[in-house]
Amino acid sequence: MGNNSSRVTAQDKAILDLKLQRDKLHQYQRRITVLTDKETAVARQMLAAGDKKRALLALRRKKYQESLLEKTDAQLAQLEQLTRSVEFALIQKDVIFGLQQGTRVLRDIHAEMGGIEHVEKLMGETADAIAYQKEVSDMLGGRITNQDEDEVEDELAALELEVNGPAVLPNAPDTKLPQAVVKEQQPEIHEEEEELEPQPERRAVLAS
Repeated sequence: MGNNSSRVTAQDKAILDLKLQRDKLHQYQRRITVLTDKETAVARQMLAAGDKKRALLALRRKKYQESLLEKTDAQLAQLEQLTRSVEFALIQKDVIFGLQQGTRVLRDIHAEMGGIEHVEKLMGETADAIAYQKEVSDMLGGRITNQDEDEVEDELAALELEVNGPAVLPNAPDTKLPQAVVKEQQPEIHEEEEELEPQPERRAVLAS
């Protein structure tokens, strides 16, 4: 089974035939050009030989070949124009086909959406729902007391705890203090102990 995109259509074959005919005309023109050059060379030779009659005949044949060359030029121009017209028509055909496809897709989308009336109805229902929600919120906001509001917030906190679980507290720092800081703190502790310890004179007084 071949791919449809690689299949040669009738339009493709027509364009190919036009281009082949164009190539044949180009080849024919080249042959005519060679013949006219030969006839010119023959006319020179005949004149050099003193045969003016045969020189004139060669130039007449050359003139006839040149008339054929002019006809092929006109045919080539027509073929070129026809080939361009066919190719442009095929492009237009593809564009029109694409527009048709796009229009059909848009029509199907609009059908799925239910048309403009359905969209307007849906937008109206949405607006009514929003207005109703606002009305309920305003009504509840005017009737709920501060105590009720506190109870609502407590219930919300309980629901958050149920849904999300207890809040995770940050871990306490476990870094150790530097040795220098510990050493600086130790003399202060000794001074306090010395102040708390009674002096010998005071002990004697106390003992008497």
